[in-house]
Amino acid sequence: MKSRRIADYHQLADHSADWRMILLAGMALVVGTGGACGAWILLQLIAFATNLFWFGRVSVAPASITETSIGFGVLVVPAMGSLIVGLMARFGSEKIRGHGIPEAIEAILYGESRLSLKVAILKPLSSAVSIGSGGPFGAEGPIIMTGGAIGSLFAQCFHLSAAERKTLLVAGAAAGMTAIFNTPLAAILLAVEVLLFEWKPRSFVPVVVAALVAWLWRPVMIDGGPMFSFLTTMVVEPASIAAAACIGIVTGLEATLLSTALYWIEDLFHRLPVHWMWWPAIGGVGVGIGGLIDLHVLGAGYTSIQSLLDNSLAVQVVTALLIVKACVWLIALGSGTSGGVLAPLLILGGAAGSLMGLLLPGEAGGWAMVGMAGIMSGAMRAPITGALFAVELTGHYEMLPCTIAAAGCAYAVSVLLMRRSILTEKIARRGRHVLQEYSVDSLDLMQAGELMTRDPKTLPGTTTVAEALAFFREKAKHRSYPVVDSERRLLGLVSRTDALRWQSASSADSTTIADALADASQPFAYPNSPSGLVADIIIETGIGRIPIIDPSSRHVVGILSRQDLLKARNAFRLAETKRE
Repeated sequence: MKSRRIADYHQLADHSADWRMILLAGMALVVGTGGACGAWILLQLIAFATNLFWFGRVSVAPASITETSIGFGVLVVPAMGSLIVGLMARFGSEKIRGHGIPEAIEAILYGESRLSLKVAILKPLSSAVSIGSGGPFGAEGPIIMTGGAIGSLFAQCFHLSAAERKTLLVAGAAAGMTAIFNTPLAAILLAVEVLLFEWKPRSFVPVVVAALVAWLWRPVMIDGGPMFSFLTTMVVEPASIAAAACIGIVTGLEATLLSTALYWIEDLFHRLPVHWMWWPAIGGVGVGIGGLIDLHVLGAGYTSIQSLLDNSLAVQVVTALLIVKACVWLIALGSGTSGGVLAPLLILGGAAGSLMGLLLPGEAGGWAMVGMAGIMSGAMRAPITGALFAVELTGHYEMLPCTIAAAGCAYAVSVLLMRRSILTEKIARRGRHVLQEYSVDSLDLMQAGELMTRDPKTLPGTTTVAEALAFFREKAKHRSYPVVDSERRLLGLVSRTDALRWQSASSADSTTIADALADASQPFAYPNSPSGLVADIIIETGIGRIPIIDPSSRHVVGILSRQDLLKARNAFRLAETKRE
């Protein structure tokens, strides 16, 4: 133990990466390909389901629900598809319910990043049925869950740690999102902001590899170029950035309202006197009513997103799309069916931005794109992802200052008004708290010399066992004490446990404690050792007080206890709260 810890000390660096990062990056090549294949399969399944439900034909050709002519049958089809999803969840896996990202987060944080083959198969199937039958969802949540399942299953074929499995799970999710939307940068940032819960080379590099592999596969499997291209002549200037910030405030409020309404509706479904298997079908009835009002609210709505960016919709249509799409989406998602949140959020944020754009200089389509960045940031608490996602989707990178302004303002409004995001609220309702703030561990910022008790009481190595027993009976104030030689160099650590063992074993009273401890391995640290390293030693050895020695003289200069380590936590707390 001692030799390994000394090696660890000398190898301290800015990052904890080792050569296994290269191994994970190599495995990410396979996971990235798997994520791209999963995305292609999901899109084919959605097209197949759309053709079957709305046109009665067996085909995977692109099809738009708005071209259907089944009349009042629109009331039946969404309920029928949602009933199938409910049955798949009831008799297949309950994990296919919802929009996928909270389930992926929960698997990462609490499930050792293990997802089952059943989820990998049923999630895309159920999502295809849901979206194809008119469910107002996008493919992003399902592909994040599906791609994550592919990465997790591949990782489970090898002897990897839970952290390494997490890396490949998230790599698969990022690959799937890249393949669907052609947004590798945003997919990587979504992984960092929402899924990884860390910023380490070991996880970042494989995620980058997987996203780039999926991006290379996309033109072959799906399509190349931006997913939504449109023309705009907007000029980015101080006035436009200020206007974008206003849109960010509005979409932040919109995101807060939508999240609150979603979980209010979910609570209403929980009060229904029927099994949850039937809830999606009941929600499907609401979706059908919305479709009867406007067919554009059904399905993923990518055509509607394109129309908002092209500014080809009348004001009345945009207003109706905003209201009706919000209603059917909230009802469907609250019912527990399978689907994503990103595409509906893009429509709702784009509609809000488009309507505000009527009062702002420039084209409404450009402001719709800004609204999309804002609402994604506010709802998912991923501001950098939201800002980059909008420009990658459209190819208008010159609009990045505006999308950053909108994303930043929406994020600020959301975190001030809403305790949890639309993603983490579902996890919190299961009794698990998720903190989405990253900071350097306070234990790693402070050194042992700053926290230790200086010049601690020590026992000479020449002390006999009899004298040590008397000391612990009559004078000892702590559980353990360093044992030193005549020059205060560390020989070991004697504790009450040692004294009880010697007493029960009737050890020779004349034996010195230096001889009695000769075979014991004694961990120690240096004054400039990070206190986090000392905490690791305490955890692994169970020894509550670690001697601190001078690296040159080997003299004992201090001792660091569990209580001392709490000083680092207190210093961090004071830095956050104490105002001077």
